[in-house]
Amino acid sequence: MNKEQWIFPAEWEQQQAVLLCFPHNGNDWPGKYEAIQWAFVEFIKKVASVEGVIVVVASEKLKAKVIGLLEMAHVNMSHVSFMVHKTNRSWMRDSGPIIVKKGNERQALNFNFNGWAKYNNFKLDKAIPQKVADFLNIPLTQVTYKGKPVIVEGGAIDVNGKGTLLTTEECLLHPSIQVRNEGFTKADYETVFKEYLGVNNVIWLGNGVEGDDTHGHVDDLARFVNEDTIITVVETNPDDANYKPLQDNLKRLQESKLENGKTPNIVILPMPKKLDFDGIRLPASYANFLIINKAVLVPTFNDANDRKALNIIAECFPNREVIGISATDFIWGFGTLHCLSQQIPE
Repeated sequence: MNKEQWIFPAEWEQQQAVLLCFPHNGNDWPGKYEAIQWAFVEFIKKVASVEGVIVVVASEKLKAKVIGLLEMAHVNMSHVSFMVHKTNRSWMRDSGPIIVKKGNERQALNFNFNGWAKYNNFKLDKAIPQKVADFLNIPLTQVTYKGKPVIVEGGAIDVNGKGTLLTTEECLLHPSIQVRNEGFTKADYETVFKEYLGVNNVIWLGNGVEGDDTHGHVDDLARFVNEDTIITVVETNPDDANYKPLQDNLKRLQESKLENGKTPNIVILPMPKKLDFDGIRLPASYANFLIINKAVLVPTFNDANDRKALNIIAECFPNREVIGISATDFIWGFGTLHCLSQQIPE
């Protein structure tokens, strides 16, 4: 790989901080706003124990409240900094910038968030990449192709930092549902990924998990755990709607190649039992874990498979503490730990 190229580092590489956004209204978690605030405090506490946390808050008033909650929970406040900016939502993986590196230089990429090509209220979220770039004092680059803005959410891609990227056809190529970039082909995306992320090899999976509001984000499906190993969720119940698409993704991974021509090691992760709330299927998945310095935070769902998933992930990260974080409240917003966060490489 060309060292003079901008590269999107793998998530396990050293991080300066994790970007989070404290929820300021209950709209994403109807009826659960109180519970969600404490779930966020616990999330911030775990990250702040090993690295920095940049918390976006909607106002000075909310900042004062959050400081009070964090102090009550004995969070390491020397690792917490605040950015005051009102957002529409809290999903920093998708509205936040992707930070790429070239040697010791860093820049922020703005992938033109548009509410997952589904919601109209995203104008406040669009400002996040510029705010974060200013906060970090690094340049911001607008991602374009043939003169037009390119729309890709952070949850739609996963990289090994060596030249290979995982994504899904459902999210990026569906002709009529939540279309991000009309008329784009695989070749178009691959050109963009090469230019902006230092990627020369793309592994295309098929469909995402049922109930996924983003229409096929890969961070609920398959993730790199090191440069040549991919962990992927598999549903064992043949009557479950996720059974066929996840079997298809497994087959694609088994037939895939890395940037060096080798076949990746594939690790299988179970799915939690079907989780419904108020008549809606929720996209609960253990693949939505977050890798931070010295630790991996894994969403758990009060499910018998929680322990199995934690053990499998722990085997993938022998040098990191693997910590389960209850995500039964988070998932009511259709996402958990990885969706809510964006790592800032050192």
